[in-house]
Amino acid sequence: MIKIPSLCAFCAWFFLIFSPVASAAKESLNIGRDASLWMNVSSFGEAHWLGNEIHLLSTANWFFLTKKRYRDFELELEVLVPQLDDEYVNSGIIFRAQTKYSDDINSQYAFGYQAEVDPSDRRWSGGLYEQATERQWLFPLHDERSNPGEHFKENYSPQWSDEKSAAFKNGQWNHYKIRAQGPEIKIWVNDVLTTHVKDTHLSEGHIGIQHHGSTSFAERGDTRNTVKFRNIYVREL
Repeated sequence: MIKIPSLCAFCAWFFLIFSPVASAAKESLNIGRDASLWMNVSSFGEAHWLGNEIHLLSTANWFFLTKKRYRDFELELEVLVPQLDDEYVNSGIIFRAQTKYSDDINSQYAFGYQAEVDPSDRRWSGGLYEQATERQWLFPLHDERSNPGEHFKENYSPQWSDEKSAAFKNGQWNHYKIRAQGPEIKIWVNDVLTTHVKDTHLSEGHIGIQHHGSTSFAERGDTRNTVKFRNIYVREL
């Protein structure tokens, strides 16, 4: 005898399999604990897993990229950079990134949008930079290194305020959220909306995390300048 499920059970099964909520949940992906999802496109840097953390070291400016390319997405992660007095410390999150070979470095390099992790006195963490192009700082604007050009359409929050400057906490874990949907880009640092712009230059590409390079690591193998990431999740929109 074939047992026919009750109407309530059938409805619950149907909702689980076909509802938009269930589909959206399946698109979420924890990319922070699986080395097979990442790629190293140059020889400058090293990525090491410690539990659910990714620790980055590098001798030069370097990005550790996802193999997969993303178009519209929402990315969340936490980042911790060291507090050092004797060396420049900087990091970031690149997205919609492209790669290209350079004879100068005999290696591939990444270029694309970058959410800044900037613990310097400038305090531009959460600003938007375009890595390895002539456009450079898209927001906030730099006196000498900003060329947004025709692709930069609108800035919905044009002031770099004290609240934005204070959002990043140096020496602590900081939560970043990046939402890129069509030409609209938003960046939050610890729940403070630091960047909200419309830019049409790049529509898809890799996601990556950055180590800006350490002279002490290159010369002496000193690992104090280690940048740490954890709880990395991306949801395609």
